[in-house]
Amino acid sequence: MMRRLAAALTLVLGLTPAAWSSDATHTILRWDDLNGWAEDDHGAALDTFLNTCRDMRDPDWAALCRAAKVQTNARAFFELFFRPVMIEDGKRTLFTGYFEPELRGSRYRGGPYQYPLYRLPEEAKDGPWLSRAAIEASGALDGRGLEIAWIDDPVDVFFLQIQGSGRVKLDDGSALRVGYGGKNGHEYRSIGQELVRRGEYEAHQVSAQVIRNWVRRNGEEGRELLQHNPSFVFFREVSKVPWDKGPLGAMNRSITQMRSIAVDPKYVTLGTPVWIEKGGRDPLKRLMIAQDTGSAIKGAQRADIFYGTGTKAGLRAGRIKDGGRMITLMPIQRAYAMAGQI
Repeated sequence: MMRRLAAALTLVLGLTPAAWSSDATHTILRWDDLNGWAEDDHGAALDTFLNTCRDMRDPDWAALCRAAKVQTNARAFFELFFRPVMIEDGKRTLFTGYFEPELRGSRYRGGPYQYPLYRLPEEAKDGPWLSRAAIEASGALDGRGLEIAWIDDPVDVFFLQIQGSGRVKLDDGSALRVGYGGKNGHEYRSIGQELVRRGEYEAHQVSAQVIRNWVRRNGEEGRELLQHNPSFVFFREVSKVPWDKGPLGAMNRSITQMRSIAVDPKYVTLGTPVWIEKGGRDPLKRLMIAQDTGSAIKGAQRADIFYGTGTKAGLRAGRIKDGGRMITLMPIQRAYAMAGQI
């Protein structure tokens, strides 16, 4: 019955598969149910929405994008055309943070620059390929001219693969930016959770910096820990993104520091405004735009907050592991349809 209803809604209302999931509940809230809504900078959120709404092909979203371009009151725009909807799948809310790393590298191998960033090989394009451990043990990528750059730290390369994009300052004074180019088809496996399983740390102690330090302290055992994650990410050089803009997200547009989040597109359509109420040591109540995805971002109440570029952003992002709630802003007719009120 739920599948037939989903199909009917898709046909009648033009709902994309990402906007419908039969294992989730949808509850419409009032605007005054959103803690801190009135105090936010809605104009900043609207600017971020405009950066990607032009790429949303569905007619409803295209109409909203046209309306957004002529708005003089951003808060009124969101309140007039959207309704806040709580989407829940029975899992607890989890907010984490991510950032765009800056690495040191060279176009050529030599000296400290021994760890490559690879382009996607042909044989990895059509489905599951070699695991991380198999790639490193077999030398399957050696001598094929797939190297974009050589980096001075293997741990930085690993975390760049998790982040999916980054900037490289080259030894000749120039720089380049790389973006996600594909993967080997293996599911991401958390090495932080593996450290907890081994009894090295308690769950609340694990952060990106803690993992970095452990790997660097433990030599060969540290290298083997990285291989616990079989997923291996390949890159492409991104030359058309201005240096002062954020990296490209899943919508192939620059994402915005502290206004863009990565979500699970099974539950939230990319480009959608999402209100977040993050708890923890550094609480955050803010209207964000869902402009990215991630292999570890699974669930209706799961989001990764983009904290910006560089070391400071990385330190902030690495500390985030907080609860709270996230509320999706949906076009009015869709909101009532999803909540079963039409």
